[in-house]
Amino acid sequence: MNRNVVQKILDEHIVEGKAKRGEKVGIKIDQTLTQDATGTMAYLELEAMGIDRVKTELSVSYVDHNMSQFGEENANDHLYLQTVAYNKGIKFSRPGNGICHQVHLERFGIPGKTMLGSDSHTPTGGGLGMMAIGAGGLDVAVAMAGDPFNMPYPEIIGIELIGQLSPWVAAKDVILKLLSILSTKGNVGCIVEYFGEGVHSLSVPQRATITNMGAELGVTTSLFPSDDKTREFLKAQRREIDWVELKADNGAEYDRIIQIDLSELKPMAACPSSPGNIKTVEELEGMPVQQVVIGSCTNSSLKDLMMVAEVLKGKTIHKNTSLMILPGSRQVLKMLAENGALANMVSAGARILESGCGACIGQGASPAEGTVTVRTFNRNFAKRTGTKGDKAYLTSPETAVITALNGCMSSPEKQNETYPPWEMPKEFAVDDSMILEPRSENEKSTEIIRKQTIGDPPVNTEYPEILNGEVLLKVEDKITTDHIMPAGAYLKYRSNIASYSRFVFECFNEEDKPTFAESAEALRDRGKHGIVVAGESYGQGSSREHAAICPMYLGIKAVIVRSIERIHAANLINFGILPLEFVSEEDYNKIGQGDTIIIPDIRNQLKCGKKIEVELTKSSGDKDTIVCNHSLTPFELKTLLAGGRLNL
Repeated sequence: MNRNVVQKILDEHIVEGKAKRGEKVGIKIDQTLTQDATGTMAYLELEAMGIDRVKTELSVSYVDHNMSQFGEENANDHLYLQTVAYNKGIKFSRPGNGICHQVHLERFGIPGKTMLGSDSHTPTGGGLGMMAIGAGGLDVAVAMAGDPFNMPYPEIIGIELIGQLSPWVAAKDVILKLLSILSTKGNVGCIVEYFGEGVHSLSVPQRATITNMGAELGVTTSLFPSDDKTREFLKAQRREIDWVELKADNGAEYDRIIQIDLSELKPMAACPSSPGNIKTVEELEGMPVQQVVIGSCTNSSLKDLMMVAEVLKGKTIHKNTSLMILPGSRQVLKMLAENGALANMVSAGARILESGCGACIGQGASPAEGTVTVRTFNRNFAKRTGTKGDKAYLTSPETAVITALNGCMSSPEKQNETYPPWEMPKEFAVDDSMILEPRSENEKSTEIIRKQTIGDPPVNTEYPEILNGEVLLKVEDKITTDHIMPAGAYLKYRSNIASYSRFVFECFNEEDKPTFAESAEALRDRGKHGIVVAGESYGQGSSREHAAICPMYLGIKAVIVRSIERIHAANLINFGILPLEFVSEEDYNKIGQGDTIIIPDIRNQLKCGKKIEVELTKSSGDKDTIVCNHSLTPFELKTLLAGGRLNL
């Protein structure tokens, strides 16, 4: 059999199940990564399992999200993360060392290895030829404990790249083009693999940009082959020993092939408020822009920022536009400082932000209301910037820096500029002094420090015999985990579920009415179960398992949707919330907020088949019966009925 790269990696790592499309398989996980916004809960869960030391080849705990320390909460979490990492055999990347995906690409990623990360942009590692998958923190904790990760054997979408990118057209434009083709929904259970002669024209940083933002497609992951460009990158990182060649066999088959001619691409932008709302920059030409932010795990590599520095050299940004730049890692920042590029940025009027994720998740750099912000990030969901009614556009660094100079959306191709040349450094500035090693197996454990702001993971009950519920909220399509659990300033409560749960679905709260959290708690106290009804692609975006834990804490027992995204569905099951899907759109239209839903003999119904009969009583008193489907595997059903993975 002629195999593609996905098949080669999966076949070497399957420990449960058969390599047949759609069948559930368990794969061995070689590496894990966590970040502080999701990692704190993951390690609390690991402690709850009674695991003395992780079983993976490598696990790394990064601090990159909640860097600002207003109040004690974030610093308390960082102290906990450092001490638990030391005790459990986990490397610890200190605050200021950089964004997890950028640092892991530089220092730890290995072609052909599997990695599970508690961040949805973990597929960045696919730029090195890794099978890097985003998941909820509990799934990552289970992988650290030595258990396999369960996933459906994927449909594999082959993206054939031909030609080469024109000057001023970037890797970001490749993934934006693919988003315009595949959209942000309907790709659950798929993996994207890039191949073709166009691949060899792309450096590892360019490939990592593409696989990083591939998360917005809703696929399990994306990856490139490992070739001479991969070897060149790893050699410059003093890690050539980690290189292995990995490519598809001649005649390897894909379930679907999409061809993209790199030479035909134009600068593109994702318009408010979805990464899938794509237009060419030319269509937006001349639109006033008040803020530009360059960075994030998508576009903060040395390659990206050297180009930005060269374009800014000797120039000044437009008087009506602010420019902020955040290097992706301390390595990148150090090299920019040493070669003079940082001075070019500062002299042009740019503000240099800390190497972290703050601006991307609405912790700082929020734009003024009613103004346009252009960002090189991967997500522009409504209010993600921290500003209500925001107008965030996602572009390449090439488009962003020219826009900052002109004060309006500008196609870089139209400027009288020569594109700055780029060559991979012979050697990057390698300095791992801010990565702390864990204790050896022979060393004694030390105190794990948990301050009072850090709570225990909440305990759920077994799934009820009868689901006696009320529809607390009905929403439409593309509800993201940001809608469910806001990030930004609220993330400092992430380690205390009782506090954080007050903000569940905050964006849908109405003035002078009980909040979603208050309504859910009142229903729970009456012995009834909260239910959420939604449209297509429910749970897009961040792998934030708090979007399941906090609703569980409030008594939510089911979500009924038209379709649901992979990571969020897994998180719901892990915390004892049943995801159901409507059989027909007509049934979605029948249900309204405030309606009563009863599912009699729910445990037995779940065991007996995939169809679930739901008794609906409208607020008017009218009654109806609708039919829903569930897609739980036997193990997922066992998990749900137990009340979640920790109970199990």
